[in-house]
Amino acid sequence: MRETLIVIGLLVLAAALRSYRLTLPRKLGAMVFVATAFLILYFPTRSIWAGICGAGVWLLLPWVELLTRVRRMRQPLDNRLQRRSLPNPAFFPNAPEAASAMSEAGFEHAGDCGWEWDGMKQSFRLFWHPEERAVAAVCLCEQSDIVYSFIAVLSRDDSGRLWRTTNYPFSPTLKCPPHVRWNHVPCHRNCFHQILRDHRAFLACSGVLKEHLRVPDPEEIDSDIEREMRIEIDHNLALGIIRLTGDGNFEYSLRGLVFLWGQFVKDMVRLC
Repeated sequence: MRETLIVIGLLVLAAALRSYRLTLPRKLGAMVFVATAFLILYFPTRSIWAGICGAGVWLLLPWVELLTRVRRMRQPLDNRLQRRSLPNPAFFPNAPEAASAMSEAGFEHAGDCGWEWDGMKQSFRLFWHPEERAVAAVCLCEQSDIVYSFIAVLSRDDSGRLWRTTNYPFSPTLKCPPHVRWNHVPCHRNCFHQILRDHRAFLACSGVLKEHLRVPDPEEIDSDIEREMRIEIDHNLALGIIRLTGDGNFEYSLRGLVFLWGQFVKDMVRLC
C-alpha cells in the first residue's frame, strides 16, 4: 500500500507541476512522470532494468502515432494558398484579440488565405507594417477535433535570411533551411505586443539593424509563404527527412519518423 500511495502521489505531483506556466516546473513535471513510470515496474519486480523499461515505454509512446497515422500521411509537393475567408475566429483561443492588437500596433491588413492537406486546414490573417519592415500573421489550424491558433512575426534582411518569432505550440515538423532563424517564445505568451517586442529583441541580439531589413510587399506575402514552404520541402528532401511518392506528394522517411519522434519527445518535456 505504501508503494501504491507513492506512485499516486508522484502522479499528482507531476500533474501539478505540468500545470505551471513557468518552464522549469513543467520540465520537472516531465521528469517526475518518467520517474513514476520507472517505479511502476520497479516496485513489483525490484529490478532496475524493469524500471528502465517502464521509463522507456513513456518515451516511446509517440511511436504509436508515428507508425499508424503519420506513416500513412501524404502531403502535396506544391501546395498553393487560396484566398478565402477565415473560419469563425471565436473558436480559436486568443485569435480575435491578436488580430485586434496587430491593428493597434499599426499593422495593416493584407489579406486572408489558407491551404488544406490530409485533413488539416490552416488559415492565415496577414498583416504588414512598412515602418517595422515586418509581416505579422494570425494562424488558425484545424485538425480532426483539435483547433488552435498562434502568432508569427517575420522579417527578411538584405541577405535573404528570414527572422521568425512565433508562439507556435509545437516543435517544427520539418528541419528549417539554413537561412531561417527561428525564435520560439512560450505558447502561453498570447499578447501580440509582447511577441513584437520579443521579435525586436531577437533582431537586436542577432545584430540585425532595421535598415538592413526589406520592406515587405503586401501583394507578395502569400507568394513568399508558398516559396518558403517549397524551399523547406526541398531542404528536407535533400536531408532524407522526407521522400517523394511519385504522385506529386511526399511522405516521411524512416529517418524523418525518427526526427519526428525526437520532436514529439521534446514537446512532451517542454509542453510549449
